[in-house]
Amino acid sequence: MTDRRNKPATLVTHLGRNPQRQFGAVNPPVVRASTVIFDKLEDFESVRDHRSHPGRFGYGRFGTITTSSLEEVVSGLEGAAESFLVSSGLAAITTSLLALLTAGDHLLVVDCAYGPTRVFCSKVLPDLGIAVDFVPSDVGGEIADHFRENTRAVYLESPGSLTFEMQDLPAVAAAAKARGIVTVMDNTWASPLGCRPLALGIDISVHAATKHFVGHSDAMLGVISCNEETAAAVQRMVRALGQSAGSEEAYLGQRGVRSLHVRLERASASALELCRWLQGRPEVARVLYPPLPDDPGHALWKRDFTGACGLFAILLEEGYEKPAVAAMLEGYELFGIGASWGGYESLVRTEVPRRSARSWDASGVVIRYSIGLEDCEDLRRDLESGFNRLNAT
Repeated sequence: MTDRRNKPATLVTHLGRNPQRQFGAVNPPVVRASTVIFDKLEDFESVRDHRSHPGRFGYGRFGTITTSSLEEVVSGLEGAAESFLVSSGLAAITTSLLALLTAGDHLLVVDCAYGPTRVFCSKVLPDLGIAVDFVPSDVGGEIADHFRENTRAVYLESPGSLTFEMQDLPAVAAAAKARGIVTVMDNTWASPLGCRPLALGIDISVHAATKHFVGHSDAMLGVISCNEETAAAVQRMVRALGQSAGSEEAYLGQRGVRSLHVRLERASASALELCRWLQGRPEVARVLYPPLPDDPGHALWKRDFTGACGLFAILLEEGYEKPAVAAMLEGYELFGIGASWGGYESLVRTEVPRRSARSWDASGVVIRYSIGLEDCEDLRRDLESGFNRLNAT
């Protein structure tokens, strides 16, 4: 077992590997399995999950060596009691919330949450008899003012992956724990190398592992990391919903996570350099990136986070119409127009922030960039060409 006191770069390299168990091979193998055969009826009947029977798996949906290897890596990085692989980041979010909530309960959701999260919370949960309210994106300890007698959970996303507001995580966690309320945070932006929510008092950390963990834009994957108090409930819901990750996807996540630290360092360094350059562009009203010293969330980011990633947004000055913005984005050579982020390639898209607790009062177009592993000067030149098109259209 790798010493958990080792630094993150060492942990991502060594956790979840056992060459002696796999005939000396460095990487855990891709195990494709549905049915698992047992020699003894007693063993078959007693297997409920592979965690109580190390090395044995009762059925392919409950896991294989391939999935458990990646779960071990993520648990070690997050400091979690248990981690569970599921089919996507959204599945990690919805499964976690369904594990915590039932009819008659009340959920608080941070206003900057990822769009599909907002849809699930505002459209699906109310149909199940669960009340949902949105709270300001920069909420802290004052979240207690929004608690009801039936509040059971708080959902956070810090920073928000569209507009990058920060929440005061320890303050929210402390207020929730004082009332026995469970906290869930989407930690996809920072990854556990940049933030460890459970160490800040959060109960459950979720990831769209599709992004940073996989890192190559070729697999859908989600992961839920739980503390001791929440692990059993989440595991029950994972199984009840039939959630599982395919062996190929788990292997791709395991492959990608080994280079997570170097990819994040490169992407975040390039992002910071480009953000500073963008702040000087006359077309840009604001750059939304917490590592910038003048960002409203910078103090919280500097206090609670140990790293960043390549995802940020800019707010254009007012007056640019859609045809000009389209010309700007469509002419890029290195930035592809597309969803997701965290891969090795740079991406761009427009965003339309949606708010319930507090209105989004900026009228300029929001453009989100995901910085990949290309040369930073080449990316800057591509961005500059985009501004030339924006102004010429």
